[in-house]
Amino acid sequence: MARWATIAALLAVVVIMLGAWTRLVHAGLGCPDWPGCYGFLTVPQSDAHIAIANARFPETPVVVEKGWPEMIHRYAAGTLGLIVFGLAGYALRHRRSGVPVKLSLFIAGFIILQGAFGMWTVTLKLWPQVVALHLLGGFTTLSLLTLLTLRLRGRLRSPGPEPRGLARGSMRPWLYGGLLLVAVQIALGAWTAANYAAVACTDLPTCQGQWWPEGMDFRHGFDIAQHVGPNYLGGQLTADGRVAIHVTHRLGAVIVLGYLSLLLAILWRHREEHGLSGSITLVAAALSAQIALGLANVLFHIPLPVAVAHNAMGAGLLLSVIHLIWQYHRLSLAHRAQAEQTTTINREVTA
Repeated sequence: MARWATIAALLAVVVIMLGAWTRLVHAGLGCPDWPGCYGFLTVPQSDAHIAIANARFPETPVVVEKGWPEMIHRYAAGTLGLIVFGLAGYALRHRRSGVPVKLSLFIAGFIILQGAFGMWTVTLKLWPQVVALHLLGGFTTLSLLTLLTLRLRGRLRSPGPEPRGLARGSMRPWLYGGLLLVAVQIALGAWTAANYAAVACTDLPTCQGQWWPEGMDFRHGFDIAQHVGPNYLGGQLTADGRVAIHVTHRLGAVIVLGYLSLLLAILWRHREEHGLSGSITLVAAALSAQIALGLANVLFHIPLPVAVAHNAMGAGLLLSVIHLIWQYHRLSLAHRAQAEQTTTINREVTA
């Protein structure tokens, strides 16, 4: 089960990257229906099938080059769903062995909800609210699968040596604060992508030659009450609204960079006490790579490979923070168990 959970988590990363690729090549409506494509299981390619498809959806003629990215993404997501359902079934069957049944079932339920958002993304014609929630759902699915993997693999190994420094003060609230900031920044990135605001600022470190661009419309940019109806492919917001979104995403990146840098510096200073050097290094590497990819996106005007990598590394940063918190939690539990054992022994000796 641990191996299959690992495979599912890796496939979830692939699905996130495929989703970014589909969006960046403007293929989000490459198939106007769901779950098939113009009523077929694959993208119609023969003249006869294309004629049938165009008759079914005359307002959206077949574009084969845009249909395949959408369907490849669906195939990968469908495969992920099957693996998740298999994990849930396995957990139910072996529930007496102590496997995380509740988490497995929750992930299975969440993957159904995520599939519904995938359907609404198409049927509501890329409505930004649904697109953003669908993107966040992908990251949530990945996080849950990673947590499942860590819990399963944690059953296969010992907790490690007794930590010495964790009893001096808890860093747990600060670690969860970092996780929250990363999640908010991912949400801002999802909103930026859903509203096609990534190209609103094409210079660095300023935006349109100004540190604080005039006319930014935050109320319009973050209007979550946009009505359903138009085709949102390419976005419907004004330029001022998109600039407001882009600048907010940049400010969020600065805050995340500053917070995590300070937190990692504090943890690194006491690395000999808690044994988290590897996890700290992993977060630092993911953070550095993500910032570099974000800068490259702006400097080189959103090249497809860099933009897809930026989405993938966002997932990498999220998972590295989750891994750091998990390791800290495991060491805390080991320290607590050791302390309780020592207290019990002392009481017995005293008695």
